[in-house]
Amino acid sequence: MKLILIAGMPGAGKEEFLNVAVDRDIPFIRMGDLVRELYPQRGPEDADLNLGQFANIERERYGYNIWAKRALERMNGEVYLVDGCRSLDEVDAYRGLTDDVNIVAIHTSPSIRYDRLVMRGRDDAPKNVDEFRARDNREIGWGLADTIVLSDKLIVNEGTLDEFRASVNELLDRMLS
Repeated sequence: MKLILIAGMPGAGKEEFLNVAVDRDIPFIRMGDLVRELYPQRGPEDADLNLGQFANIERERYGYNIWAKRALERMNGEVYLVDGCRSLDEVDAYRGLTDDVNIVAIHTSPSIRYDRLVMRGRDDAPKNVDEFRARDNREIGWGLADTIVLSDKLIVNEGTLDEFRASVNELLDRMLS
């Protein structure tokens, strides 16, 4: 199995990368969806935790690769995309499944990412710059920066959506040929 792991800070463009992959019929799993799926099933000791805190406490309890282990249980096929890989522990868990693992990092400047997160208006959108920075620091603390720095491929997403989609398609063409 070939695994393509997508890493990027919140608002960098992981979802848009995923949209291009979906158009190409590449199966995927969103790490965040896994967290959101299990969040309502948390025990009473975790009742006061928000989504990010829950994801973090699960890492502390079961290891930083817990979300990758849970994702692996759902994968099959020749090519699989993982949206939202956040640590080298997760990368190592995927490498335990196959030697064909490629990390694609998406980089976007903080100011552009902040604007995107606010504009998309999800429940987890930052209410201010301090909250945005705190979220970045939490994700960096999980090992996301190391994963980005040690990625196999890098896409800079600071142009138009069409330019980004074209870059993703070119990259996928090279990776899947």
